[in-house]
Amino acid sequence: MGLAVPDAATAPVFDALGDANRLRIISRLCDAGPCSTSALTQAIPATRQAAAKHLAVLESVGLVRSEKRGRERVWTMRPESLTEAGEYLDALSRRWDQRIGRLREFVENDPD
Repeated sequence: MGLAVPDAATAPVFDALGDANRLRIISRLCDAGPCSTSALTQAIPATRQAAAKHLAVLESVGLVRSEKRGRERVWTMRPESLTEAGEYLDALSRRWDQRIGRLREFVENDPD
């Protein structure tokens, strides 16, 4: 019985989080709450244009959403989008814990 692979909705989330700058953006939004594009650009070593591309990727997979406020766009984290990915990682962790437990039992009960 194998662990289900991430489905079509979850796999892109993992892909989007595979970039260090996008992880910095997510971290900044989690720590500071809603931020403007300008504020998020300061959080990563990239140009405003590069930050906008990273934000577009994060928005396309549902990790963030934006709202136009005056001339600026304000970005908000969507934590519910991480739920399914988190559940997958929890299941994977439990599976490894079980395997380690079986290995420990085998080693401790080995007659040699």
